Formats: sequence, C-alpha cells, structure tokens
Amino acid sequence: MDGERARHDALIEAGLTLASERSLPVVLQKIVALACQVSRARYGALGVVGRSGLIEEFVTHGITPRQRERIGALPVGKGILGVLISDAKPLRLTRIQDDPRSVGFPAHHPPMTSFLGVPVTVRDTVYGNLYLTEKQGADAFTEADEQAVGVLASQAGVAIENARLNEETAARQQRLEAVNEVTQAILGGHESRDVLRLIARRARELAGADLATVAVPDGDGHGLILAVVEGTEAERLQGTRFTAEGTISGEVMASRRPLILEDVASDPRVTQPVVSMGNVGPAMFLPLAIPDRVFGTLAVANLTGGPTFTAEDLSFTEVFAAQAAVALDYARIREDLKRLAVLEDRERIAKELHDGVVQSLFAVGMSLQAAEAVAGQDAALTPRLTAAVEDIDRVIRDLRNYIFGLRPGGAADRGLERSLRDLVEEFRRGSEIAMRLQIDPGVASLLAPHGGDVLQVAREAVANAARHAEPHTMSLVLRRDAEDGVLEIEDDGKGFDPSDAPGTGHGLANLRDRATAIGGSLEVTSRSGEGTTVRLRVPL
Repeated sequence: MDGERARHDALIEAGLTLASERSLPVVLQKIVALACQVSRARYGALGVVGRSGLIEEFVTHGITPRQRERIGALPVGKGILGVLISDAKPLRLTRIQDDPRSVGFPAHHPPMTSFLGVPVTVRDTVYGNLYLTEKQGADAFTEADEQAVGVLASQAGVAIENARLNEETAARQQRLEAVNEVTQAILGGHESRDVLRLIARRARELAGADLATVAVPDGDGHGLILAVVEGTEAERLQGTRFTAEGTISGEVMASRRPLILEDVASDPRVTQPVVSMGNVGPAMFLPLAIPDRVFGTLAVANLTGGPTFTAEDLSFTEVFAAQAAVALDYARIREDLKRLAVLEDRERIAKELHDGVVQSLFAVGMSLQAAEAVAGQDAALTPRLTAAVEDIDRVIRDLRNYIFGLRPGGAADRGLERSLRDLVEEFRRGSEIAMRLQIDPGVASLLAPHGGDVLQVAREAVANAARHAEPHTMSLVLRRDAEDGVLEIEDDGKGFDPSDAPGTGHGLANLRDRATAIGGSLEVTSRSGEGTTVRLRVPL
C-alpha cells in the first residue's frame, strides 16, 4: 500500500514537473526518466514517430553515452518497437526474446528481458511510444505499472503539446524578427548583394538547413549565377554559372511555383550546382518574383540524410523569397534613378556651358575681331589678335564636343557604346580577323563617366591581341555582372604567360593602372595555344 501511495505521489509530482517545463527536448528526457521511476524500470526510451511512420528520434534513460555510441545506429521501429507503432495499445511482455515478433538486439546492447510499452498521444494523434525494460525487483511489469505509466503518458501528451506550442511561438517570434531585419536592410538602402546574403542566411537558419543559395541571371543574359551562397560548400559554389534551361531553377522561374524535393542528388537535372554536388538530399526552390518580373530563385537544402522540409518550412521561406524579390526590384529602381540623376546633371552642365561659357567666348571673339579691324596694318598687333581669335574658335569647338558628349539620349548618353562600335568597325575595316561585338546599352550608359578609360582599355587590348596573338577571331563584350560592369576582350590566338608579360610589349601594366584609377580591376587569363581574355571590372 505504501508503494502505491508513493507511486501516486510520484505521478502528481511528475505532472507538476512536466507542466513547469517549456523546452521540448527537456520535456522528452524527463518523461522517460519519470516513466522509469514510476515503473521501476532499469532502462527506458521514448521513440518519436515521424511522418514516415518510423522512429525519427529516440530519447533514452539508463544507458550511458558510451553505451549508445557502441550500440551504433538507433532503432527505426522494427520488431517489438514497431508493434506499438502499428497498433497503438499498451504491451507487456515477460521475456522479449520469447515473442515471435522480436528481431533481437544489436551488438553491445544491454541484456533485456521484461518489457512494457505505452503509446503517447498528442491531440488524439500518436506522438511516440514509451519503451520500458528490465523491471527491477520482479520478473515482469504489472498491470499497476501499466496503469501508472498510462497516466504519465497522458500527462506527457499535455506537456509535449505545451512545449511544442512554446517552441512554435518562439519560432514565430524569430521569423518576425528576421523578416523585420531584412525589411530594415531594404529600406535602409543597403546594397542588394548584402540584402540577399542576409536573406539567404536567415532562411537557412530558420529552416535548419545546411545550405542556402540565391541564383540570378548572369551578365550575359544567357544563364544563371549563384550570386549568394550561405552554409556548406559556400566557397566552392559561390559564383558558379549554369544554364537556366533544363535546371530546377529554370523550371521554378518559368512556372513561378516553388518546388520541394526529397532527394536532390537523384534529380536528373544535374546541371543544377547543388545536384552536381552529389551529397545534397532534401531541398526547396522558390521563385524570386514580382508581378511583372522574375529575378531568380532562392533555395535551401540539407545534406543527404538530413530532415525533409515541411509545408510550414515552405510557408515562411516564401516570405524571404518575396523579400528577396523586393530587394532586387528596389535595387533596379535605385540604379535607374541613379542613372537618371547622372543624365539630368550632365544635361544641366551641358546647358550651362552652351548658354553661358560658349556665348561669352563668342562675344570675346567678336570683340577681338573688331579690334583687329581697328588695328589695321599694325605689324605687331594684328597677328596676335588673329591668333587669339583662332584660339577662341578652337576652345569653342572643344567645348561643343564636350557638350555633345554630355547630352543625354541617342546623341550622347550612348557615347561609350557608339565609341566601342566605332572601334570595332574601324578594326574590321583594317583587319582580316573576325570580330564579334556585344554591348549592353544600360551598362554603357552607367559607365559613361569612365567612358574614356574604358574605351582606351578596349583599344589597347584589341591592339595588343592583333599585334601579338595572331588570332583568327576576337570578341568585345560589355555586360553586367551583378553590381559590376564588365568589359571583356577575348581572342583565340597563341596566348602567353601573364606572369612573364610585364615589359614584353603587352602593355598590361598600363591597363591595370587605368583600371585602378577608375576604381576597377583588371584580370588577364591566358594559356599557350588557347587564347587570351582581358576582363575589366568596374563597380556600377
């Protein structure tokens, strides 16, 4: 009788203990320990049943960490453990080994005979099962043990539900804070690449993912590039280029619908970078889209064997994808406004030069011409006046050329584009080398303040290739790459070793100096017999 009273008191205390705890992992561990206490079991475990119907988490009591390590892989729900999953009713056995449904124990597993199993339900759904073995002081568990553990299982169901609600509340708070952080970054005018990196990092953290990527169209407009990579293999994947056609990202962008995959590694679209890695399992791909434009995809993924993503994971990750699309659109609008401001400023300067400085010079020139007529045949004064008038005329012509270059629109805003086209056309007329030209007008406009230096780099690179490389074909491309404008001059000539180039007539030092002067960088790649690529990169 005293033993039953003690058990009754223990159950009351167990209920209070579980009700006071809010951490789900701690609740699960305490449930197992309390179940062993009220049933006098040497060993106990709580197997949490996943959506697949198998055990996805196994919380133990009475087994040391060293013993768990020696046992190896935890059970998934076969044999006696699987019986309670398929038939959620209490089960008592005097000897586990005598039951025909038993599949035995793995090596290094402690010896066990008696067994008591009781399901734990949360809102009428089986959450998992309590497994108790080795009744101390008796050969088998009793009906009273079963009833006591059943009461504890009911208390456990309430405690688990409370802990889950607490975790969900905390998770929602984290998500709101993350969304607010990203929103503030967008409104604060941060660079789009920094905002995208923040979005990828927060999406990965809140989804519990190993990897997050943002893929956007590359500068050529023919494929995609991983502009942001957070997590596993970040250095390896960052900047990877791949085609949109026949890839998961391309499909998601075309359909504008998210895609959840349980095993990316088995996907046939191997051109997708995370697929080609071979060690990535579950993944989600979401479009970065606004009503009239698709910018790319946001993806989060786990390594092979990692947990799959739920509908809830997809729901809050979609919020980050929407924010990423807003950030990209905001950056596009900001760049358009910056370009417009540059054009307006150039128009203002051109107008002031034309209406002020040029008109004043005209007046001075006319006054000098009148003075020249008055001077008559003065041998000393007349030539001076004539020279001064000619100098003024020359200055006026130069100013008109500058004004022409400052005017926006087709006449001047495309000055760099037209100059590059003129350079290529001139080269084609004077050479038998086939020349391909591709220019992004928007990039040419944004690089207009550095137009002279960009044009000179192009001119020197083309001349160097024609003079030294003996190419059959060449290409000149002006494109956009994320936040940079990129000028590429590529040839299929004989190539050279860039490390030996200074001082040998290739003029690379001059090109690098020009790139540095405008805040850019110059990259030269070449291999003997495989041609050369000169790449000027200038922040837009």
